[in-house]
Amino acid sequence: MNMRVSFELTDADLLHFRLIMQEARNAATRMTPEEIVAIAEQLLVDIGDDSAPGFIVERLQNLRLMIAMITDLEWRLPHKDAGRVLNALAYFAEPDDLIPDHIPGLGFLDDAIMVELVVRELKHEIDAYRDFCDFRDSVRGDAGAKATVSREDWLDNRRKELQSRMRRRRKRSLQRAGGAAGPRLID
Repeated sequence: MNMRVSFELTDADLLHFRLIMQEARNAATRMTPEEIVAIAEQLLVDIGDDSAPGFIVERLQNLRLMIAMITDLEWRLPHKDAGRVLNALAYFAEPDDLIPDHIPGLGFLDDAIMVELVVRELKHEIDAYRDFCDFRDSVRGDAGAKATVSREDWLDNRRKELQSRMRRRRKRSLQRAGGAAGPRLID
């Protein structure tokens, strides 16, 4: 028998979590990026997909994605964006979180909430990384699994797609206007 539990975080609750996140970020300033990533990876190992509740496992996929964003050599996040992701991972490097992780069923609830909040904050970066991964998989499907794909390749492809879409829209506009949209100011 499954049971659904839902709750709403108030602005005061969210402020509380943001303050805790800030404390974790401040504490993590003494750590290297590699240490932060290693601790977040160890958290994933410690939790394990087999023993964790489903709602935790779902959020852990996003934590894995954030770690991949930082460690993916082909993606190479700009320094400022990498810093934002590392700041997000800093919470998981903090050994003393709100709910002790050893409490069955609830120990990782605060971690799941924090992942959810961080994913919302990094939505655009995560969406771009997922798009990059899809592009890379497509290129590797065509060119072979060993093909290298860079962030620049992806950006170049996105630019070409956007320019192509712009030309198609322009062509449709002209066709709807009967091909004679009046004198053209530019060619």
